[in-house]
Amino acid sequence: MTNPHVSSLDWTKAHEQRVQAVMDCGFTRRQAQFLVLVMRHAGVCVPRQYANAAGIANGGRRCNAFFDRLVRRGVAREIRCVHNRARLYLVDHKPLYFVIGEVSSRHRRTVSPRLAVERLMLLDAVLARPDVRWLTTAAEKAALLDRLRTDASVGAAGAPSIAVASGPALQLPSASPIGVGSGNRVVLLFVVTQPDIEPFRAFLQAHAALLRAAPMWTLRVAFPRPLDRASDTYEAVIHEELGSPLHSATISELKWYFEHRRIAAREAVHPMTQQALDVGANTFGTPRFKAMYQRWLRRGNAVFEGPSSHAIAEALRAGRGRVELVVLPLSYRHLSPLVTETPARPESMDQGLSRGNTRGNRPPRALNARPQPPGEAGPLSIREQQERDWRRLVEWQNAQKAQEFRQ
Repeated sequence: MTNPHVSSLDWTKAHEQRVQAVMDCGFTRRQAQFLVLVMRHAGVCVPRQYANAAGIANGGRRCNAFFDRLVRRGVAREIRCVHNRARLYLVDHKPLYFVIGEVSSRHRRTVSPRLAVERLMLLDAVLARPDVRWLTTAAEKAALLDRLRTDASVGAAGAPSIAVASGPALQLPSASPIGVGSGNRVVLLFVVTQPDIEPFRAFLQAHAALLRAAPMWTLRVAFPRPLDRASDTYEAVIHEELGSPLHSATISELKWYFEHRRIAAREAVHPMTQQALDVGANTFGTPRFKAMYQRWLRRGNAVFEGPSSHAIAEALRAGRGRVELVVLPLSYRHLSPLVTETPARPESMDQGLSRGNTRGNRPPRALNARPQPPGEAGPLSIREQQERDWRRLVEWQNAQKAQEFRQ
C-alpha cells in the first residue's frame, strides 16, 4: 500500500488515484468509490447509502456481503441501534485512511449519536451529486481559492471583473465540502442540521471571498425533514447576505463601530464616543452585523471584502450564480437511539427502593388519584403533524447537546 501524492489542482486525477489506492486493497471499483466518499466526508454510513450508490438492492445478498466483509476484515465497526431497526457502520481502519492520504482524519473517531446522524445527512447530500468532485481538506480549498483569484486577476475568460485584495490568504472552513462540477462550476454545500439560522449566516460570510472569485458557482442547501419548513427563512438570509451588497459609506461606519466597540469592551471611552456606539448598536444590531462582528474579531477587515463587492449580486442576476434548495427524501429519526460505547451506570436497588423524605421539608404527596388523560383525539392534519415533528426534533437536539455538555 502506498500513499498517493497528487496535485491539489487536478481534482479528478486526485479522486481517481484515491479510488485506485483503495482498489489495490482488494475492493471493486464501486466499493472503492463508496469507501473514499465515506472516509472523506463522514466516516459513518448505512447499507442503504451503498445500495443506492452501487445500484443494488438494499438488504440484498451483495449489500449485506459487502458490510459483513468490512467488519470481518476490521475495516469497519457496526454500531447497533436500540430497536434493531437499522445498522450503522464506522469506517475507522487506519491503513485505509493512509492509502488515500488522510491518516489523521477526524472521521476515524467514535462520535456521538447526534454527530453521526448529521454526518449521514452530509453523505447523502454528497452522494446525490456524483458528477461533482468534492474538496474536503484545507489545503485543497486554499489551492482552489488561490487558482480562482489568479484567474480573476489576469482576466481569465468567463471570470467576473473583480479586484483581488492583497494581504494574508483567507482560510475557508473545513467542515463543509466544496465541489467542482462540470465547466469548473464551484458548488458550495450546506446541510441544515438545526433550526438555528445563524450557522448558515456565518457560513455565507465565511465563503464570500470564494463566491467573489468563482466565475460560476452554485449554493446548494440540503434540508432534512422537517427542517425544510424553514426554507423561506434561509431564502431571506441568502438575499440579505448575497444579494444586498453594502455601500462603501456603510463599510466605513462599520469599521469605526467595530473598532470602538472592541475598545469599549476593555476600557471606558469618552461619553461622546459611547453615545455614538449606542447609535451604532441600534443601527447595526441585526443578526447580519452581529455575525459579521464576531468574524471581524477573528479575521480583521478582510471580512468586508465580500459584503462590499457587487460581484456576487451580479452573478446571481446574470445566472452565473445559482441557489438550490433541496430536501433530503429520507428519514433519520430511527437512527437516533444508538447504543453508546459506555453504558449508563446502573442504579443501586436499595437506593431505588428507599422510602421517606430525603430532600428536606417538602409537601406531602396527594393521596387522590391524578386526573385521567382525555380520550384520544381524531387524526392529526398534515400541518399538525409537521408541528409535532418540529417540536420533537428541537427537544431531541436540545437533549443531545445537554448530554454532550455533561460528558
